[in-house]
Amino acid sequence: MIAGHQGCFEPLKSRDALARLGAVANAVAKRPDGIDGAAALSVAEDGLEGGEVGVHVGHDEGAGHLGSIANARSYNGGVTAGRSQEPGARSPVTPGSVAEIGEFGLIERLASVVGAGAPADLIVGIGDDAAAWRVGDQILLATTDTLVEEVHFLPEFSPWAEVGWKVLAVNVSDIAAMGGEPLFALVTLALPLESEISFADELYEGLMDCAREYGVTVAGGDIVRAPQISVTIALIGRAQMREGEPLLMRRDGARAGDVIAVTGTLGDSAAGLWRMRKGATGEDALVRAHLRPLPRLAEAQEAARAGVECAIDVSDGLLQDLGHVCEMSGLGAEIREESLPLSDDLRSAYPEDAVALACSGGEDYELIITSDEDTVERVGEEISAALTVIGRITDSTEHRPRLLDRAGNELPVAVHGWDHLHSR
Repeated sequence: MIAGHQGCFEPLKSRDALARLGAVANAVAKRPDGIDGAAALSVAEDGLEGGEVGVHVGHDEGAGHLGSIANARSYNGGVTAGRSQEPGARSPVTPGSVAEIGEFGLIERLASVVGAGAPADLIVGIGDDAAAWRVGDQILLATTDTLVEEVHFLPEFSPWAEVGWKVLAVNVSDIAAMGGEPLFALVTLALPLESEISFADELYEGLMDCAREYGVTVAGGDIVRAPQISVTIALIGRAQMREGEPLLMRRDGARAGDVIAVTGTLGDSAAGLWRMRKGATGEDALVRAHLRPLPRLAEAQEAARAGVECAIDVSDGLLQDLGHVCEMSGLGAEIREESLPLSDDLRSAYPEDAVALACSGGEDYELIITSDEDTVERVGEEISAALTVIGRITDSTEHRPRLLDRAGNELPVAVHGWDHLHSR
């Protein structure tokens, strides 16, 4: 716990946390002013609202301060048109709006439009961590991501240098998940006119730290005026090659019977965001995990060389991201709760909710791989990061991951993850 806040948490007495918790680390929260009383999930008292996570705001005598995480309003919904919603209310969904189908529904819809007549040189299109296409004897990779002020970060809690690091790091993580090598980045800055020059200096300081760490050349970009700050990276990379064939890891490469393994630990970023809301700084290990993620580039490249054909990075939450693998591969997955790799820092800070954070927190940017046991064991011996087997791919007709307890019973965890366009 953070100094000065000992004893302020009220953990759940059951596994309701697993059923309620949505993604937390992909959205910023309403500033913690005016938050009274403990929320139902211990960590929610830190003031976080993102995805389907929220807190009890203000006084509510009848509720007994047991504000449901799933029912609390989101940060984005709370500021729509400058009006504040009542706690527990959901943003209205306009018929025919993108909120009806959500981010991934819109992706599928647009993919059906652009996918028709794709050239043979396009090896991987919409639906994976990066696009891949053949150019001569190489396979190029491309990905893009954006961080938006008041959606992904609040400047008063996220130093600009850390924003710069993170916006490039999340793109490097996508190239890594394909087993590739990042090469060139283009940066687009959208800025209000009143933005201070020092902001750009600090942002690029962090961005270039990340570029040097992962061998990326910043080759150009664009600057435009906008009502709020956003930073977009387009990152170009290339696949590793062997005898003229690309060593690509894809979401549709899982096979029934594969073991599922993940690097590092899970849930630290989500916990770090909560702790940061309470005043913890970047010296806190969990906060550091949130502000400055470390893409598993070397580990992913080694996995691809070892013969792993399926991977994804943990950006939206373990179960949601593994769900993408299940859908793309047409298979199911079983995860063992007791096998989840949890850091000592996470267990110490939030012992009752560590599993929930690991399953649905998001923004860990660890690497999930699936392959046969021998290959996974060989990868684990070659990489410096810990690699933990957490489950197995199944031939289930339900193309989704299932979280099981020690007795083999499925736990009721919500696979909500982060979705930019769903009403909150």
